[in-house]
Amino acid sequence: MRIRWTAALAAALTITACSAPADEERQERAAPQSHYLSLGDSLTVGVQPDESGVLVETSEGYTDVLYRALKDEDSTLVHERMGCGGEDTTTFIEGGIMRCDLRYEGDSQLDRAVAFLEEHGDRVDLVTLTIGGNNFTGCVNGVPSDPEAEIDPDALGVNEECVADGLERLETEVPVIAERLVEAASPDTRIVAMTYYNPFQALALVTGPEAAASESGPAARTVEIIDAVNASLVDSYEAAGIEVADVAGAFQATGAETPSEGDGAGLPADLRAVCALTWMCDTVRGPDIHTNPAGARTIAEAFQERLG
Repeated sequence: MRIRWTAALAAALTITACSAPADEERQERAAPQSHYLSLGDSLTVGVQPDESGVLVETSEGYTDVLYRALKDEDSTLVHERMGCGGEDTTTFIEGGIMRCDLRYEGDSQLDRAVAFLEEHGDRVDLVTLTIGGNNFTGCVNGVPSDPEAEIDPDALGVNEECVADGLERLETEVPVIAERLVEAASPDTRIVAMTYYNPFQALALVTGPEAAASESGPAARTVEIIDAVNASLVDSYEAAGIEVADVAGAFQATGAETPSEGDGAGLPADLRAVCALTWMCDTVRGPDIHTNPAGARTIAEAFQERLG
């Protein structure tokens, strides 16, 4: 009888010892997932020109860079990547771009984001938002879509009616976007949006380096426009309680040191940064407004700085 009891006890101990690691592994797999939801336009999904200048989505957008950094701190974090290239404030709310409508199965990106936030509640740790830039990308005339085509300086210009319409939609629609996201999100969810860099500053190079510091012409006008865009975005986001990553400032800081000679000598800091961080000055794949991998890292760092 004693032998049987001892044998039974030994067997029980063996089973317990063997099952403990398995139980821990199962518990780790069953640990509640946390979510990072990224929303917005082509910057959100890492759009870049390929070797032929054709725009493609990549896994090197700023949201991907940011996610990898956040994942190192929270192994349960899952990235819900909801951006779509071409979205402006109107289509973000209403839909209307076929490839985006297909992606969201007939919903708008905002409707799909709201549904996700309501479903997952306080398990959504972070939402990033990049929207509004495409209200204005079509307002600059004379920038060819073919990377092999030359820019005609005389054809460059700004469509002021387009700018006025873009600003009006920005001022009326961003508050709607912000309010709906905040209402749908848990109080514990951080929502961080961003300001924009100005890729069209690079147009100053078309008429020669001396034009880069000019206070007139289309490049200078785009500086005024992007300042107005960013001021409007910051006002709307802060009014809704949404944090803002200073991407515009990050780009200027990146080019802050003025070289005395060589490439970039005498050029303004923001222009040097645009050339270094986007495809606008690339003679093979560009000109293209999107960030290159270095630019994506710069945006991700601006978000990380805001997140603290």
